[in-house]
Amino acid sequence: MDENNKVSGLPELAKSVIWMINFGYLGIQIAFTLETSQMSRIFQTLGADPTKLGWFFILPPLAGLVVQPAIGSFSDRTWAPKLGGRRLPYLLIGMIFAVIMMLFLPNIGSLGLGYGSIEALVFGAIAIAILDVAANMAMQPFKMMIGDMVNDEQKSYAYGIQSMLSNSGAVIAAFFPFLLTVLGVANTAKKGVVPQSVVISFYVGATILVITSLLTVTKVHEYDPKTYARYHGIKEEDNKEGGNWFELLKKAPKVFWQVSLVQLFCWFSFQYLSTYATGAIAENVWKVTDPSSAGYQLAGNWFGVLTAVQSIAAVIWSYVLAKVPNDHHKVGYGISLLLGAIGYGSIFFVHSQNILIVSFILIGISWAAMNTYPLTMVSNALSGKHMGTYLGLFNCSIYLPQIIASLLSFILFPLMKYSMPAMMLTAGISGILAAVCVLFIKETYKN
Repeated sequence: MDENNKVSGLPELAKSVIWMINFGYLGIQIAFTLETSQMSRIFQTLGADPTKLGWFFILPPLAGLVVQPAIGSFSDRTWAPKLGGRRLPYLLIGMIFAVIMMLFLPNIGSLGLGYGSIEALVFGAIAIAILDVAANMAMQPFKMMIGDMVNDEQKSYAYGIQSMLSNSGAVIAAFFPFLLTVLGVANTAKKGVVPQSVVISFYVGATILVITSLLTVTKVHEYDPKTYARYHGIKEEDNKEGGNWFELLKKAPKVFWQVSLVQLFCWFSFQYLSTYATGAIAENVWKVTDPSSAGYQLAGNWFGVLTAVQSIAAVIWSYVLAKVPNDHHKVGYGISLLLGAIGYGSIFFVHSQNILIVSFILIGISWAAMNTYPLTMVSNALSGKHMGTYLGLFNCSIYLPQIIASLLSFILFPLMKYSMPAMMLTAGISGILAAVCVLFIKETYKN
């Protein structure tokens, strides 16, 4: 047993248990990927002004900024064994609301509210916000259960498995519209209506979310408060008090802030990928800008395929990162982010449908690192006290950058002469800054 394992006091878990802790993340990522890969397409199909897309992309991260710390804080003080335990009850509630919104969101255009009407766009914005709140509520327990139950020696492996399942879910979700179109499902619809290829994709995704979430709920047994306290070397009553968020942030380990700086630039890049990549691909490859055109819808499908390519690359690279020794985390992190930066920026230059595959492989390498290293580095530096709250607060380093990026888009987009390909060049520059910031991280372990 190494020194870090002695510090944590947590027992070694069977690999099958670690897989089950993470399995529901497959369904959660399907929901998130459908949201991120199709949101721009859905809103533009409903008649949203492409120059105002930033407003719609503020809502999900704003929801996450509030929900993640709240769920962490509440679940720290929860013990409901009949509903699964400490974190799992929140997974159940979040999953139910996420499924409802996944069934509703793609059908907004069929409600007869009118193309480009304020009613249609408001309904869409509300549905996206609720879906994101629910998905965040369902997602957070998976991250916290690793912090709760997995020792430091196995933590990198556990988050690596989570990353692999996450990206496998993204592959499945990204291929849905493309595959359904190949099978003959309509990929176009009347003006203002979302194509059936997208609608059915959301239905299938909702079904998988239910199945995978219930498997985790029924197969995972969380530690009761007494056992949890003993394994983490804290008092049983330590987590019964909520803790002021600002006070906890003042006491956060330095690595919390160092990794958060990296996250700022990483998620700035990823936000612009979600917002502008479909339009950039449509403009560069299909030479169209009209969202209702067949070419634009084909670009939307191809972006889904490229997202799947990104996810496959991330699955493979996650396995590679899981083999990287603890003392080489920074090397793996920095190189991965630098390759991703090249991928983001290359979208500006590429006019070939097939060469974009290389761009998204590089982005997938970066994405794997973004899903593996931040939580590993931060959770290793935390004690068991307020574990959920700290991880929830750390997840603000995902959502706050997205809000900043969306607000800055109202300045940057006009400066770029409303060029979506040029916005991807901006994403590449941000990715380079993220890689540079990795140099300033100094990993620590709880004591």
